[in-house]
Amino acid sequence: MQKFSSKFKAGVSAVAVLAVLFGVYGFRKLQALAADPDGEKNCRTANSEDQGKADLEKIKAIAPLKGVKWSQLGGAINDASCLNKTEIYGVVEVHSVDDIAKTLAFARDNKLSVTTAGVRHSMGGQAFRNGGIVLDMRTFNRIVLNEASRSVTVQPGATWHDIQNALHPRFAVRAMQSTDIFTVGGSISVNAHGMDHQAGALAKSVKSMKVMLADGTVKTVSSGENRELFDLVVGGYGLFGVIVEAELDIADNLVYQTGRRMLDYREFPALFAGEIDKDKNIGLMYGHLSTAPSSFLKEMLLYTYTRVDGSDFNRKPLGEVSGIKLRRLTVNLSKQGALFQEMKWFSEKHIEHRMENCTVTRAQAIGSAEACLVSRNDPMHDSVPYLRNALPEDTDILHEYFIPRSQFVSFVDGLRKIMTDNRTNLLNASVRVVHQEKNFLTYSPEPAFSLVLYINQATDDEGNRQMKKTTEQLIDLTIAHKGRFFLPYQLYYSREQLKQSYPQIDAFFAAKRKYDPDGMFTNTFYQKYGA
Repeated sequence: MQKFSSKFKAGVSAVAVLAVLFGVYGFRKLQALAADPDGEKNCRTANSEDQGKADLEKIKAIAPLKGVKWSQLGGAINDASCLNKTEIYGVVEVHSVDDIAKTLAFARDNKLSVTTAGVRHSMGGQAFRNGGIVLDMRTFNRIVLNEASRSVTVQPGATWHDIQNALHPRFAVRAMQSTDIFTVGGSISVNAHGMDHQAGALAKSVKSMKVMLADGTVKTVSSGENRELFDLVVGGYGLFGVIVEAELDIADNLVYQTGRRMLDYREFPALFAGEIDKDKNIGLMYGHLSTAPSSFLKEMLLYTYTRVDGSDFNRKPLGEVSGIKLRRLTVNLSKQGALFQEMKWFSEKHIEHRMENCTVTRAQAIGSAEACLVSRNDPMHDSVPYLRNALPEDTDILHEYFIPRSQFVSFVDGLRKIMTDNRTNLLNASVRVVHQEKNFLTYSPEPAFSLVLYINQATDDEGNRQMKKTTEQLIDLTIAHKGRFFLPYQLYYSREQLKQSYPQIDAFFAAKRKYDPDGMFTNTFYQKYGA
């Protein structure tokens, strides 16, 4: 645990920071930046074209299927970006396998497209398309722990948050994103990865899945059964079928000592290869690059979680995020200019670690200054409610780029230039590790470093134009460094950029037509690039 004097100093620093904030910004402005969102965010976006309006009117004339629960008929749907409002036929709330089978049969009979959706954090139209049916999987979420086989069997709408609650305190998730809001089905569909640099992406944790194809048949797929379909469904963006069940490997809920160090970004590749990758006791790790103007993408904070042996640990129940309004205020203030960006980075370097939540204690503490201990579940048990806000004229967009490890420094240098030249408002830049992934549409054909960017943009025409320009330049930079960009994000890339980054894309689309010849599973991404 941290000493009292350290906590007191951190508290004084926090008070000083708040005093500065109130001096610079008015009370009402700070209130708006910290305010909770009122339901789903409704952005004030630029006008978009009404694509396929005439066809949509014909589609809406089809009488809805009886015997399933429609949570929405007609109207529009959006994703987490708040920029992709799309008119649809309707949303079916899935509660059973039979609900899925009935909806697919209805879609076949009426020549309607079908997509699956969870929390809709894919921002590239993977969860819907104009005039289509959306299967809302969030209520299809049963979780069964199999202690004997050290696995968990889940329905695709289960979130990692709920899975962690079911596993804790004895077991933990082996592979997932660094936050727990996502559904298992969505995570498998993008082959998500996270903090565990040893476990690799989610594909390596999937023991088997049951997948319903467009004709209503259910196939069991795994690395040893129906392998081709398994490799297509993992990272296949819902284009090959509906995942109805998945069995996942789980891990022991080990205890880690938290660690952090400051370094120059150029030191990271050698440090990883020479130290972190060789130390199998380091169970989790990630890095944050500075977004402050004075050290922009040059300083790096490296966070590590190193295994601690012992059997006398007391693991606290998993808690929920606290201090949401203050966290949200910090994030939203960093959108307001250089001063606040510097303050945010200063806080991460000098204050936040003094206030970290140490959730594991020993039966007998080893001295009053014992290191901070956490369980494996704790760092990933974060539903990031502070990232949601009530600001209608801007939105926050994710990008992710996978760069061969030898190209990391040169890529970051190019990234810095693009961000600076375009005056891009970069809120966060994380560094993670991925291995070679062998699913069909792999984003990592060789071991790579992943750079996850969180970017703020205005929702008007100019904001979209600037984001398109920046995205195109970042993808060209990635291709020049023999890397790949992650596909679940905005569709600003060209067909040529897609093919340069993913040479197997035509074969992927051909396989899609083989398994779904009538194109039932068709989303906006496929409509633009593959249909």
